[in-house]
Amino acid sequence: MLRICAAAFLASLLTITAAQAQVRSPNRLPDPRTDFVRQCAPHMLGRWAHPEEVCGCLHDHAAAVVEDRDLREALLRGISETGVPTIENEWVPVAKQAEIGPTFTKIAKPTLQCMFDPAK
Repeated sequence: MLRICAAAFLASLLTITAAQAQVRSPNRLPDPRTDFVRQCAPHMLGRWAHPEEVCGCLHDHAAAVVEDRDLREALLRGISETGVPTIENEWVPVAKQAEIGPTFTKIAKPTLQCMFDPAK
């Protein structure tokens, strides 16, 4: 009987400790910016001295000026897959494909800033 009580006490103690540990350090969701920079940077190697800075700047400044979610996600996909601002028609709903050109006009200045002076 003593062994059973000791085992039950130990099991409950371990359960409480594990639950407290989860409360202190909850599972973190992946950071979209970090994931974007991780995918983008290899495409920038050899082009730029600091590829992570360029990718972070493109995420934070160039893509941030695109207000439409579908166009912004397509732009981020294009940059992360190719290293340059790209939007494929099939990545955007048909109704928004006419907005691709104006989107590039909108991101031109922040994109150039990111590529040639990402620290600013």
